[in-house]
This record gives sequence, C-alpha cells and structure tokens, in this order.
Amino acid sequence: MSETSELQLRAIAKLFRRTGWITFWAQLVLGLVSGGILLFASFSAASRGTGAPGTTSNSGAGLGVFFAISGLVALGIGIFISFRYVRIGRQLDSSNPSNRPRKLETVQVVRLGLVVHLVGILLTLIGAQAIVGILLTKSLTVSQIIPGTITQVDPSRVIQPLDIFVVQANTNTVSAHFAGLVGSIWLLNRITK
Repeated sequence: MSETSELQLRAIAKLFRRTGWITFWAQLVLGLVSGGILLFASFSAASRGTGAPGTTSNSGAGLGVFFAISGLVALGIGIFISFRYVRIGRQLDSSNPSNRPRKLETVQVVRLGLVVHLVGILLTLIGAQAIVGILLTKSLTVSQIIPGTITQVDPSRVIQPLDIFVVQANTNTVSAHFAGLVGSIWLLNRITK
C-alpha cells in the first residue's frame, strides 16, 4: 500500500472514531433525557390513576406514547451503530491489513445507520403528531368553556404539564436521530469519494 493511501486510510479511521464518539454521546444524552421524561410522565400519570399522559378519554395519546417509545428503541439501535463507527475506525487504524474491514462492509454499516435513523425519525414524528393532535383537541374543547360560568371541567380535557413533557421527549428523540443521521451522511459522503 502506498504512503498516500495509508495516510488517507488513517484520516478516514480518525474521522470514523471522531464522528462515532460525537454522535454516540449526543444520541445517548438526548436519548436518556427523553427516556427519563417518558418514564417520569408514565409514573406520574400512573400515580394519578390516569394511565399514560392524556389517555383518560383519548386513545390517540396512548398510540402517540407507543410510537415515542418505538422511536427510543430505534435510537438505542442508532447508538449501537454509532459505537460501531468507533470500532470500525479502530479496525481501519490497525497495522495489520487483514484486521481492516472491507469498504463494502463499512458502507453497509453506514447505510444501516441511515435507515435506522430515518425509521426512528418517522416513528417519533408519528408519535409527536398523535400527541400534538390530542393536545390540540384538549385546547379547543377547554376554550369552549364560557368564562364566568360555574362549570365542572373534566381534568382529562385540560392540558397537563405531563402532556408537554411527552412532547419535549419526542423533540429530544427527533434531535438525537437527526444527530445520528447527520453523522451517517457525513461518513457516507467521506468514504464514497
């Protein structure tokens, strides 16, 4: 192998390690925050006896939380793939050429990362749309109450802070998938030149 191609391989190995670590930590932190928020919201709603946030009279919110959790599962797979980028970078940096992965294998891992993050974004956005739809419905029904009249309001029809927490969790999950997607696109662009 020529010295120029060896230097290019070392640069790609360094790029894989650096991109892998950046996307790994960005996704891990955002994923832990999202998971913590969803866990907190679920436990708080369960302690109030209402089930999942906003699910007392709306089955759509339960579906939204399901898709939010599915997006988090996809994020877990994406975090693993980011760690694989680091391992690929270490293997590419090996002095023994037989330990290095082939270019086709490396491209396949990066493409898998792209697909996982795109599916994760889709799942999380479906969950966010369901939850925001429920919140919109709640806000429209509560606004129909005439001020100054004494009316008993059903608490399930009022937007609760926990509902907003679930929206925040979805936003964090989409951001984490976006970070992984950008990292995968960056790597794919660099290795297919």
